[in-house]
Amino acid sequence: MKAKHKRLFFLFFMMTTFSLGSFLLFYNLRDNLVFFYSPTDVLETKAFSNKIIRVGGLVIPGSVKKEIINLNGKNVEKILFEISDNKNNISITHIGILPDLFKEGQGVVAEGFFDDTKYLFDAKKILAKHDENYMPPEVKDSLK
Repeated sequence: MKAKHKRLFFLFFMMTTFSLGSFLLFYNLRDNLVFFYSPTDVLETKAFSNKIIRVGGLVIPGSVKKEIINLNGKNVEKILFEISDNKNNISITHIGILPDLFKEGQGVVAEGFFDDTKYLFDAKKILAKHDENYMPPEVKDSLK
């Protein structure tokens, strides 16, 4: 085989390998490319039932309710709150500690399961969102 044919064969082989690898990567990531869904998306789509998803929106002021429950012999805090995308609201429960940036009127992303029989989202993780101008209180105090 001539050197020219070897280069063409190598180039064809590399392009085929790259294409196949890209296809497999994006095929496996197809469900995870969206960082979070809105409450409207979750309520309108039945495909999210019993599947780990992320839902995001603004915490509705006055909707945060906390209670202490006994779970496996330990007292833990159960939080119930609602988020909105200005079209629909969704109720979220979370057992555990909330992030420091969590507050009413603030954006949050909750990761967990949606129970479409109760219309309740059971969050395993809560992420508080903030804008690019956020500064931790300690840093803000040190700059004064």
